[in-house]
Amino acid sequence: MRTNPADARGRGATSNETGRYERLDREAFDDGWDESDDDAPAPLRTHVTIETAKTIISRNDSPDISFDRSVNPYRGCEHGCVYCYARPNHAYVGLSPGLDFESRLFAKTNAAALLDEAFAAPGYTPDTLVLGGVTDVYQPIEREYRLTRGLLEVCARYRHPVALVTKSQLVLRDLDILAPMAAAGLAKVAISLTTLDKTLARRMEPRAAAPHRRLAVIEALASAGVPVTVMTAPIAPALNDHEIETLLKAAADAGATGAGYVVLRLPLELQDLFTGWLTQHYPDRAARVLSLVRQMRGGKAYDSRFGLRQRGEGPYAALIARRFKQACARLGLSNAGRPLDASQFVRPTRSGEQLALL
Repeated sequence: MRTNPADARGRGATSNETGRYERLDREAFDDGWDESDDDAPAPLRTHVTIETAKTIISRNDSPDISFDRSVNPYRGCEHGCVYCYARPNHAYVGLSPGLDFESRLFAKTNAAALLDEAFAAPGYTPDTLVLGGVTDVYQPIEREYRLTRGLLEVCARYRHPVALVTKSQLVLRDLDILAPMAAAGLAKVAISLTTLDKTLARRMEPRAAAPHRRLAVIEALASAGVPVTVMTAPIAPALNDHEIETLLKAAADAGATGAGYVVLRLPLELQDLFTGWLTQHYPDRAARVLSLVRQMRGGKAYDSRFGLRQRGEGPYAALIARRFKQACARLGLSNAGRPLDASQFVRPTRSGEQLALL
């Protein structure tokens, strides 16, 4: 359903287009019967639905991704990042990848219990588990639901290696778990840093931590002994690509030891959502941004082929890759830290279980 942008103050998407699986398209309009004295629209509120998941570990065999398992305790993300590649997933539950994605969320409240069951299974083989591979595990509703902390507690109890991806300062709440695990080679964190421009950040990532706060998070994690990688993702041509070297230097100065990037990708409904956002906020450069995106995607807004979907191809993509590599080498950001140690994994003895023979 299309929504007046004024109804979505403080949100990322500028519309609520119907998902691709819906049979009907709905459009909001003013019929003149609203007699409220207040001309200002009510703010779009966040609604959370409790979801009882059947399984919690997602597996992948993508050659583009450095891990093969992840856990996402939330569907949708209140941070509202307009570029988020996970937005089209909301269509699978009959909701819009637009404003619904950032305001109609799902919390898998049995996530920790399911992870405990998975780890306890006799055939389970440990390897690094990523929390936040799709939506941010430290988005604002984590303050109330504490699902991510519950997952970390399970990982700590089993001495299971875990990596986090976030752009929230809320991760510092869990330093009491992360720091001891990191000291044992069992934890690391990636912080997303997209821009140092506060205006661009506020428009592009409206409910995420401000850039200077993310740098403070990197510094606090590094000071506590937690290995930190900075993710300059996405790199959007003609929007933040000029900041590559500046972003990496700021992160290195704060204590990051590794870095990664992804070029802006616009799959499915995200193409129209991002185009609408560009038209509203940056009409003077919208055509240029989209032209460069297509130049890196073989003339399309998105290319799903392995090896290309995250980095793109062509002269402009090669220039970004070269600049990124050179900056990382100069700043000492080529070290992502030692691999996490899966050999420490142990299944705690449960009440009533027979102790293993010595």
